Amino acid sequence: MVDPRTGQMIAAAPLVRTGNRSLVDFVKSLVDPLLAVGCLLGSTVAWGYPIGPAELILAVITFSLIYPASIPFRQRIRGLIRHIAGSWALVVALLLLFGLAIDMIRIFDSNVLATWFFATPLAQTVTHWISPFIVPRLIAMRGEQVAIVIGANTLGRTMARQLAADPFAKTRVAAFFDDRETPRLGHVTEAPICGRIDRVADYVRANRTDQIFIALPMAAQPRILKLLDSLRDTTASIYFVPDIFMLDIIQGRVDTMVGLPVVAVCETPFHGTTGVIKRLSDLCISAAAVVLTAPIMLLVALAIKLTMPGPVLFKQRRYGLDGQEIMVWKFRTMKVQENGPEIRQATKDDDRITPLGRFLRRTSLDELPQFFNVLQGRMSVVGPRPHAVAHNEMYRKLIKGYMIRHKVKPGITGLAQISGARGETDTLDKMEMRIRYDLEYLRNWSLRLDLWIVYRTVLQAFRDPNAY
Repeated sequence: MVDPRTGQMIAAAPLVRTGNRSLVDFVKSLVDPLLAVGCLLGSTVAWGYPIGPAELILAVITFSLIYPASIPFRQRIRGLIRHIAGSWALVVALLLLFGLAIDMIRIFDSNVLATWFFATPLAQTVTHWISPFIVPRLIAMRGEQVAIVIGANTLGRTMARQLAADPFAKTRVAAFFDDRETPRLGHVTEAPICGRIDRVADYVRANRTDQIFIALPMAAQPRILKLLDSLRDTTASIYFVPDIFMLDIIQGRVDTMVGLPVVAVCETPFHGTTGVIKRLSDLCISAAAVVLTAPIMLLVALAIKLTMPGPVLFKQRRYGLDGQEIMVWKFRTMKVQENGPEIRQATKDDDRITPLGRFLRRTSLDELPQFFNVLQGRMSVVGPRPHAVAHNEMYRKLIKGYMIRHKVKPGITGLAQISGARGETDTLDKMEMRIRYDLEYLRNWSLRLDLWIVYRTVLQAFRDPNAY
């Protein structure tokens, strides 16, 4: 997964979302956006103003920017404060930027906004701080759940460890069952091995068992069917844990289609409400960027016209969503306009780049016209960077999973760009690293991650050594 503070990849188990999430997960996703909305409405009333249409619209926009909340409930107070403050600061910056761009900020009283900006992270911090003490006690009122795991393999043992580590689960793994001999199993510490799989039904009848997790590989289908048949006369809840560690999961989730259960292993993160949220954030950020940078773009266009013959904009065919060709705009920085079947990447001290073009590329000002591509719906503000069609056709044959990055619209900036994978990819290893970051972005997308990438991009705009 991706550390949102550094943008670096860290090891984690594959993430699978379920179509029917637990009540605790659902409440966790609502807490932070509801607190932000509550603080806004409370601040308005506290300063003696009525709650009108403007406040309600702002509340809806704020809720959309934060939902679903992804700040974990279990972490140290210092990290919690830094996490909440950073996330809220990005949301506030986006709201202020958009408000100033369309001249809507004057509608709201400055005292109300100031109170809201400070009250929201305070309320979120207090709520997150006390929740690990309160929520487990509320869950404990239903009593501890006792579970067994079928399969003492990596998947089964990971399941047991995560259940034990999560105070919100309140589940104790009492036993493992596996057909393998002890020397093959190794040293299993999470729970005792209580026999072979054919002994599960007898164990469940003789011992309290609330949940059964089947963590066998998919190749063990005959054994799984036999096990399920032997458990028909028990009352335990039975869950099948698919062995997804062997797969390269992209936005994995369990869902239903035409009444049948399906498991998504490669899906876009922008389906349903998340697609709407992504598009709204793209429109807000790109509209604000166009308004704020319009004078700069006019100056750049004039400078290009005065220093070199030919068009101001460089248009190049690139691959967009689902591998469809799109036309991407940039300020022209080279003496040539390559857009054919063979395109040479820009290199350091490239003689094709003009002196003005070198400055534009180093400061990323040449990318500004792509905000118009975002408004057109061809691109996103954040996403995998689009490559020239010629480069795509080459790398799709060399890098496994290369075309998966086209499950989303290409972006002006991305996780790879803020993580040091920008610039010339003169070796296959460099392109593979860029693709790894692109796929991590697809696996772990959230609006907060998008805002963090935008923030880091702005900070690095004038000091990226790979921009040439």
